[in-house]
Amino acid sequence: MLGELLSDITLILLAAGSSSRFELDVKKQWLRINHQPLWQFVAQRLENTNLFKKIIITSSPDDLDFMQNYADYIFVKGSDTRQKSLKNALLEIDTEYVLVSDIARACINEEFLHKIVSKKGLFDSVVPYLRVTDTIVYKNETINRDEVKRIQTPQLSKTAILKKSLETDEDFTDESSAIVANGGSREFILGDEDAHKITYIQDLQKIPCLSKPSTDILSGNGFDVHAFDDKGTMWLGGVEIESDYGFKAHSDGDVAIHSLIDALLGAGGMGDIGMMFPDNDNSYAGIDSKELLKRVVQKLYNFGFIIVNVDITIAAEKPRVGKYKLSMRHTLAKILNIDASRVNIKATTTEKLGFIGRGEGVGVIANANLKYFDWSK
Repeated sequence: MLGELLSDITLILLAAGSSSRFELDVKKQWLRINHQPLWQFVAQRLENTNLFKKIIITSSPDDLDFMQNYADYIFVKGSDTRQKSLKNALLEIDTEYVLVSDIARACINEEFLHKIVSKKGLFDSVVPYLRVTDTIVYKNETINRDEVKRIQTPQLSKTAILKKSLETDEDFTDESSAIVANGGSREFILGDEDAHKITYIQDLQKIPCLSKPSTDILSGNGFDVHAFDDKGTMWLGGVEIESDYGFKAHSDGDVAIHSLIDALLGAGGMGDIGMMFPDNDNSYAGIDSKELLKRVVQKLYNFGFIIVNVDITIAAEKPRVGKYKLSMRHTLAKILNIDASRVNIKATTTEKLGFIGRGEGVGVIANANLKYFDWSK
C-alpha cells in the first residue's frame, strides 16, 4: 500500500563524478561489490524498497555505454558539476516528487528512506543531517556546535520547485540550499551514521553493507588479420619490424595489438575495438596502436579491473618474428602495467595453407585475463 502511495517519486542517483579525491585509477562508482559495480549495487538496494516509480542514474559520458550493459535503468549523460548533472536528470522526470542521492552513499537502509518520505508534501525539501559532537572553530572563532549540521543525502524535493530553484548560474552543493535560496521551505530530520559517504579510499572501511569483490578470473579472446601493403612501416606487438612492407589498415596496422585490445575488451565485457575506435573516424587514421592500447588499459583500470596476464599467438609465414618476441613482451608489459613474465608471445606458421601460408598477411589470436580491483586490501 505504501509503495502505491509513493509511486509519484522518482529516484535520481548521481554517478557522473570523476572520483578525483579517491586518489586511485579506479573510479569509486566502479568498485565491485561481489560482481556488481558500486552504482548498480546501490541502485538495486534502493529499487528493492519499491518506493519509486522509476530510477534515473547520471553517468559520465565515458561511462554511459558501459553502464547500459549492466541494467535497464534510465541513464542520463552527466556534466562537469553535480548541479549540471542533476539538471540533466530532472529533464526526464514526470513525477511530483524527486529523491536525490549520491552513488557514494552506499548503505542507505529502507527504514531511513521511509523516515524521509513520510514528510512528503509537508515541505518543499526534506533533508537528513547528523549532529556535530566536536568543538567547531570557524576563522579562529569557536562557534556553537549545536547550530552546525552535517548535511546528508538522500534529499526529497518537490520536483517543480527544485527545477525552478536550479534555474540559476549559482552553484549549490545540495538541493535544499537551492530551494531555500529560492524562498522554499526545508525540514531537517536526523540522519543515519551508517549512510556514510565514500569520498576517500579509507571511507570504505566505514561502510557496513559492502562485501568484498569477487575473486573470479574474467577471460577474453581476440582475433585479427591484416593483409600486407607494399608501403609503410611494419609494427607488430608494439615493435618496429625490419621489412620492406607494412599492413593495410586504418591505423598503423599492428595486428597483434588489435587482437590484444579485443581480448582485453572481451574479458571486461566492453565490446570490441571497432566499437571503441571505429575505422570511419578520421582521428584514428594512421594512429600508433600503442596509443589505442593505452586508452583501453586506462578504461579497464577506471572501471575497476586489474590485468592478470595476456597470451598472444602470431601466425605468419613472413616476417619471422622470433628475434622480436622479447622486445614485444617488454613493450606490452609496460603499457599493460604488469610484469613482463605475464605477457606471453608465441609465433607459428600455417604450414603454407591459406592467405597466411601464401605470405599475404598475418593473423593473431590473443587471450587476456582480468580480475577486479580488491579495495578491501
